[in-house]
Amino acid sequence: MYEYISGIITFSLIFVIATVGLAVFTGFTGLFSLGHAAFIAIGAYTSGILTYFYNLNFWLALIAGGIVAGAAAIVIGYPTLKAKLRSDYFAIATLGFGEAVRVLLENLDITQGARGLPGIALETTLPTVLAITVMTVCAAWNFINSRYGRAAVAVREDFTAAEMMGIDLFAVRMRSLVFSAVTAGIAGGLFAHYVSFIQPAMFTAALSTQLTAGVVAGGMGSISGPALAAIIFVAVPELLRVASMWRLVAYGFLLVVIMVYRPQGLFGYQELSGTFFRNYWQKIKTGYGTKP
Repeated sequence: MYEYISGIITFSLIFVIATVGLAVFTGFTGLFSLGHAAFIAIGAYTSGILTYFYNLNFWLALIAGGIVAGAAAIVIGYPTLKAKLRSDYFAIATLGFGEAVRVLLENLDITQGARGLPGIALETTLPTVLAITVMTVCAAWNFINSRYGRAAVAVREDFTAAEMMGIDLFAVRMRSLVFSAVTAGIAGGLFAHYVSFIQPAMFTAALSTQLTAGVVAGGMGSISGPALAAIIFVAVPELLRVASMWRLVAYGFLLVVIMVYRPQGLFGYQELSGTFFRNYWQKIKTGYGTKP
């Protein structure tokens, strides 16, 4: 029982790492990515291949996975962001990139095609994932509260006004994209060394959609909101696995409930803090006080 619960927590935190990275890009820069599963796949295969075929140290392989995913973000980001593609066109471009990466992984010899890569060393542990999650959240928080993060928020709110004020749209968006890709690559490396087997079918558009849903449901202007949503979206279907197909119904129902009753997301533009709970409690008391 302990191992099962530990596994759910580990998977949830791995998903949190990728979702927080995407929150920096989508939530604070304003561009939607529907191909983020590609960066997770790149990180997973890079780190997995380095430890499996070349016996590289796990930590070095993990860092390499993040770096290669970041490099891939530059490859797709330079032509699309330089062309100033709007949100919907950029989303379609990233969707195509994600499918292209998946097809490429299915046809390369070193990835062993659709058969996948079995026997990857089991190096990922719960303390490791927890430590990296904390570091990722702190890095995202520092990034958002830096001048680069404030510039990203300005671009999200009104990119025309931001550009007129001298903000470089391409540079701001590229920094956010690379940051989110690096975190996704690290999450992929942790995933590969936890399940010890990866194949291209694991990194489809459905995974990218799940990441985006976590960001939207958690709150487009928050870091802690998407992190909490990521945990919910992973833990709830796993806890309801005994219900077979109904667990997917519960997942969809949960998302619909959040969108209906909290259209701004779980946290909206706020962060999980003592002030948040005090304000929320004050609203509850005020609500009760107005009743006859």
